[in-house]
Amino acid sequence: MAISFDQAFGVHQYAVGVRNARSEILASNIANADTPGYKARDMDFSMALNQALSKTRPATVSLDRTNVMHLKGSSGISNAGDIMYRVPLQPDTGDGNTVDVQTERMEFLDNAMRYQASLEFLNQRINSLNRALRGDQA
Repeated sequence: MAISFDQAFGVHQYAVGVRNARSEILASNIANADTPGYKARDMDFSMALNQALSKTRPATVSLDRTNVMHLKGSSGISNAGDIMYRVPLQPDTGDGNTVDVQTERMEFLDNAMRYQASLEFLNQRINSLNRALRGDQA
């Protein structure tokens, strides 16, 4: 009898990847808190998770070349529609930066906690599968 990882691990195997991508975006926001003109970004977790669950290949963003000597390029962003700019909660300080460090830290910590919970679930499922394969009781 074959083991179906989709049934064994459920949504958590996909959630870990999406949470990892979101943590990179939030860390980028925190790192650029003092960069003039930087706009805080975030992703729609539900949309990104649904995309991962449906197993659709995210579209890459290709860059236009203005000269044949330019290299072809594409972004590492999973899908341009997933990453959005955050609506600032406070007025602009004059430099065009919309990062609120407290909000970003809170979002980062919340995301990290949920990432850890998914990892813990996956770890428990893997241990259960290992026990079943070994034939352990209890």
